Amino acid sequence: MKMVKLLCVLAAGALLATSNASAQNIRLGADVDAGTLDPRVMRDTTAYRVVNLLYDGLVQLDASLQPSPNLAESWSNPEPTMWIFNLRDGVKFHDGSSLDAGDVVFTFETILDPELKARFRSLFTPIETIEAVDDLTVRITLKEPYAPLLSYLDMGIVPSDYVEGGGDLSSNPVGTGQMQLASWERGSRIVLEPYGDHWSGQTPANGFEFVVVGDNTARAQAFEAGDLEIIQSPLSPQDIGRLVGDDRFQNAIMGGLGITYLNINVSDPLLADPQLRRALSMLVDQETIVGQIYEGVDQVATSILLPSSWAYDASITQPTFDPEGASSAFAAAGWTDTDGNGILDRDGQDLELTLSTHSEDPNRIQALEYIQFLMQENGVNASISISDWPAFSAGVRVGEHQIALLGWLNIVDPDRLMYAQFHSSGTLNWGGYANAEVDQLLDTGRASIDVDDRIAAYQAAAGMIADELPYFVIAYQGYQVFYSGDISLVPDARGMMRSAARN
Repeated sequence: MKMVKLLCVLAAGALLATSNASAQNIRLGADVDAGTLDPRVMRDTTAYRVVNLLYDGLVQLDASLQPSPNLAESWSNPEPTMWIFNLRDGVKFHDGSSLDAGDVVFTFETILDPELKARFRSLFTPIETIEAVDDLTVRITLKEPYAPLLSYLDMGIVPSDYVEGGGDLSSNPVGTGQMQLASWERGSRIVLEPYGDHWSGQTPANGFEFVVVGDNTARAQAFEAGDLEIIQSPLSPQDIGRLVGDDRFQNAIMGGLGITYLNINVSDPLLADPQLRRALSMLVDQETIVGQIYEGVDQVATSILLPSSWAYDASITQPTFDPEGASSAFAAAGWTDTDGNGILDRDGQDLELTLSTHSEDPNRIQALEYIQFLMQENGVNASISISDWPAFSAGVRVGEHQIALLGWLNIVDPDRLMYAQFHSSGTLNWGGYANAEVDQLLDTGRASIDVDDRIAAYQAAAGMIADELPYFVIAYQGYQVFYSGDISLVPDARGMMRSAARN
């Protein structure tokens, strides 16, 4: 691992040294390259943060997650199932074309088209129709009331004429944001420059350069050396502790909007048994993983609901670390060591499974190795598969994993973490979980405009998930950002950089 990190540091240094970007650019470290810069189909955190600078949505979520006007200067909700959005006049895309209501309609109709395979399609399926009333007015009619709608309307609006004319938003994005793409060296850097014709009339003095440095420690070292000016989660705990004590840098440490979890593939014949999933969950030592491997920068999780959420209930708990309880649960599920070789078996089959994660995060690898050790110590023949993020995530998305360690970010509403992931029709339900009662509760949580009804629905669903364990949530993630003294920044737990500016 030390040699790998050394090579990453050398590679990062060579990469940074070859930069020809403007000195006014703010240089940010990114853990992975963006897969696409089309906001409709983006899938990774880097893309999410870059896209937020390139595109505007109907609304913008501020650092406290409250929606504020963006492309829509105002809106109304005349009926529980109807929203009217009044667009700003004179908004221009980066290619010089004018934004109108047809672009908004096109954006959401294409997201809802199953052929596009938009990652966030499920966030908008409650939409019955979206119509251009006139050039500057959009009407959204819902199938039923949909409480979290405004929280999701920061989705970047794309130019319909450009896309329909064959333009490729994936590699040549065209938005209305204050930044436009200057260059993109795949696997290396994404350079953004100010857009001088933004509707706000304000042109930022600086651009942004997202520099890909996959290893967390190499990224922190590049920051300390002055080659990067902003780094943020994910960061290694040992680096966080050191940087907090360095008075050259500003920082913000706060509770995040993400989880680190085990995605258990319930479609796998072995893992279809909830009793076995419970036994395996009892071999996850959260306290050690969070307290030692992550050095306390995160918080031990108890359920799928975040403590920062209005739906949180501390009484909803998943299993905790209990090897003796796991042994009893294995036995109850029919798994015992009949031949004395230290591996549990049933009907002549040894209990074997594969744990997987991605190579870019050394702490996740270490956590997975520790879980593997505990499972092997308790009769489970667990192996590990490590691959780079593109290969790993592609496999998980098609359900090729058994137990995968990964995370979710940007959880601005309980619906964001639960509907697409646990509803039987959910587009992010990679483990194939299906429970008709959970489906009904998640539908209720979406449709109700009464907060108490939403709380009751999400808490009931979270209790069932904690019992049936399609996910085992290891930690509630913290968020950390470090930045140079000559930069001003309003910290945002989602990692958004619209407020970043050079002083």
